Amino acid sequence: MKKRVLLAGLLSAFLLKAKAQNSDSSYQKSTLSKTEVELVYNHYIQEGHNSAVTGGIGTEKLTVYSPSVRIGHTFREYNTLRFVGGVDIISSASVDNIDFVMSSASSRDARSYGNLNYQRQLKKKDLKLGIGSGFSIESDYMSIPVFASVEYANPSKTRTYSFDFQAYFDDMRWGRLDPDYYRPVKLIYPVELRNKQWFNTYRRDSYNFKFGFTQIINPRLVLGIFPEFAYQKGLLATPFHRVYFKNDSLKVENLPGDRYKFPLSIRLNYFMGSRTILKLNYGFYYDSFDIFGNSLELEAAIKTSSQWTVSPFFRFYNQSGSEYFKPYKQHDISAKFYTSDYDLASFQSYKAGINLRYLPSAYLTKRISFDELNLRYGYYHRSNGLNAHMITLAIKFVRENR
Repeated sequence: MKKRVLLAGLLSAFLLKAKAQNSDSSYQKSTLSKTEVELVYNHYIQEGHNSAVTGGIGTEKLTVYSPSVRIGHTFREYNTLRFVGGVDIISSASVDNIDFVMSSASSRDARSYGNLNYQRQLKKKDLKLGIGSGFSIESDYMSIPVFASVEYANPSKTRTYSFDFQAYFDDMRWGRLDPDYYRPVKLIYPVELRNKQWFNTYRRDSYNFKFGFTQIINPRLVLGIFPEFAYQKGLLATPFHRVYFKNDSLKVENLPGDRYKFPLSIRLNYFMGSRTILKLNYGFYYDSFDIFGNSLELEAAIKTSSQWTVSPFFRFYNQSGSEYFKPYKQHDISAKFYTSDYDLASFQSYKAGINLRYLPSAYLTKRISFDELNLRYGYYHRSNGLNAHMITLAIKFVRENR
């Protein structure tokens, strides 16, 4: 279920990161302090029929309501504090199916999260340093992230180098939000498989290293290359995912205790003129589960007036499946690792949509302005029948002191 929620989270995160970059590029040293407040609401609706909770069959119906807020405060010219927090309210049939309760598609869960980051630009060098941390909590897990970043621009501002480090320390036990406990108690297994302890660990640690290089090739063309390396260890299987075997036996999903990931992204931004920017992104992915992925994304930002920008986008992704995946009742009982989670299967996916950006530049008071409004819609289709609709609305206000 959390993998599905990630799709909704990623849409909000993409929008928020884009605004953060825009605010950095428009930063003026004459502004002694500036506070940006961005209110975001994301709505995610999903349909499918390959739920991993019921062994690769059954409904994947899911709705997520995700209000969030982002606050950025720049002070003493070179210091920035950023806070992002919100909640994902999840309505999902698969939550019921852990206990074989088939009467409802509206069993509810919620994930709350908050991250605080501090960034400082060195006065005499084009160097930015950042650190941060936060939390994410749901009924069956808690995660503590740690962030660090470095960004350098050459004196002519034609080339940048960046490095981001992220670490996540997850506890997969249930009980923190239950009124009978309010503390981590145990892993949750499918109701008919609770006769034994399937795993001897409840922790999962993730480490992500991302490098970035951008180069202005000419006044119209900008190149970006972003290689990454990620490592996970601990409980990588989802304890409440069922796997059915050829001989009709049933077990809890089991995957290796570590995983290496190697994503690579290459981006080209081409300025066609004063009104249009074309953005092309190619992505490559490989991991130690033997999954290969290739993606191609195209977006056009078209400025229709001084206030409106329209950005249609399209993304294609192709993935070869893991050797650990097989559909319902296709696994051999002798297999050491096994899953029927279609996120690890071979598939193709398509995502298309449009973003509308409005820049009113309207001052509500002498210092507070209604700065920006974004409305984004995306439709996602996967070749195994998974479909999703994603809508994001973001409104930003700015307060400046000079």
